[in-house]
Amino acid sequence: MTAGAELGKQVHEDDRAHVFHSWSAQSLIDPLPVAGAEGSYFWDFEGNRYLDFSAQLANVNIGHQHPRVVAAIRRQAGLLCTISPHVANDVRGRAARLIAERAPAGLDRVMFTNSGAEAVENAVRMARLHTGRPKVLAPYRSYHGSTGTAIGLTGDQRRIPNDAAGHADPLVRHFFGPYLYRSAFHATTEPEECERALTHLRDLIELEGPATIAAIVMETVIGGSGLLVPPDGYLAGVRELCDRYGLLLVLDEVMCGFGRTGAWFAFDHWGVVPDLVTFAKGVNSGYVPLGGVIVSQPVYDTFAERAYPGGHTYSGHPLACAAAEAAIEAMAEEDVIGNAGRLGGEVLGPGLRALAGSHPSVGDVRGIGAFWAVELVKDRATREPLVPYGAAGAANRPMLELLAACRSQGLWVLAGGNRVHVTPPCTLTAAEAADGIAVLDRVLDLADQHGAG
Repeated sequence: MTAGAELGKQVHEDDRAHVFHSWSAQSLIDPLPVAGAEGSYFWDFEGNRYLDFSAQLANVNIGHQHPRVVAAIRRQAGLLCTISPHVANDVRGRAARLIAERAPAGLDRVMFTNSGAEAVENAVRMARLHTGRPKVLAPYRSYHGSTGTAIGLTGDQRRIPNDAAGHADPLVRHFFGPYLYRSAFHATTEPEECERALTHLRDLIELEGPATIAAIVMETVIGGSGLLVPPDGYLAGVRELCDRYGLLLVLDEVMCGFGRTGAWFAFDHWGVVPDLVTFAKGVNSGYVPLGGVIVSQPVYDTFAERAYPGGHTYSGHPLACAAAEAAIEAMAEEDVIGNAGRLGGEVLGPGLRALAGSHPSVGDVRGIGAFWAVELVKDRATREPLVPYGAAGAANRPMLELLAACRSQGLWVLAGGNRVHVTPPCTLTAAEAADGIAVLDRVLDLADQHGAG
């Protein structure tokens, strides 16, 4: 056994002996020992390289080990590693300014958190206190984090066992958002889907009582629950409903923000201005944990002379903010946003759609920027999913086999239900994208074998 393999074995043994993994059945997992990463790749201790088509959890937007961000963290560590959130700090202020400068006019203040889930928790708290109303609406196909309020807002199957454990938020109501491929409204075109989804949401607001509802919370582009890009007009329609009934619009940009869709914020594509914005992940590519809420002036004014009842010991941590400052500046100067847009329009979108021509298991391909999903089916005519909703164990074997085949060929992707998610670093090159699509082309033969014919 080589020295590298021996070290990898020790890493694996320590992990299995002492680490409790999230979202996992502990005795059924076999985590890969990772030795290092750079750019669009990471590798194990035996030297096997993986093209990171997931950007880990769709957060390494600027790629692994960007030298500018690494240098900024090192420099800050030599100056000041940590300081209370109650004092002013130079790098915290600069990071907040850079974030606010990229948000719409009127969203000028940032409350820092340590994660996207914490950001959602605080945004909902702000909305409820600002409006004096208790209820919050969120889509069924959504994920907002695993903490109490955030998992209650979550609409997909990850909420269900948490509901059973007593973590349901009784003041959350879920609704169906637009999803033309599996329309809940029997629509056949995007305009129909948009109109009917908005009518459904309007009816829910009126039946629940607008005076009891604080906010609508939704991912601008839904990520892990389906990677659903809203049809033109939908976000503007939701904004109009919020204005009509006096609700706040909270847009969750934790996954889709900071370049992921080919814009600083995904809502920039549709010209919609929310009241609160949650962010994390791509703000500094996850190099040091950081999240936050961008706060509009009316919400800020609510707490101008009234203490906001919340906070975090590590809010605006200097190392995290130094990483954010460097990442945002590098993204601007290196045209990372433009690269993500070109990837989607010229490489990932056309390349993934072409897979449908040779693979009957490909039912739908959708996405924007560096944010895509390939939805797999047993039968294109009936659109029966390759695996059932919430599949686990043997029922999920087709997807597990496909993921294993990708990894055996050096491609790292994640799956959500019956979908392969393609969410690489926004710095991915066209050549790297083509390499990854070529691997998908080969391994989709496995999915084809589960087809109806």
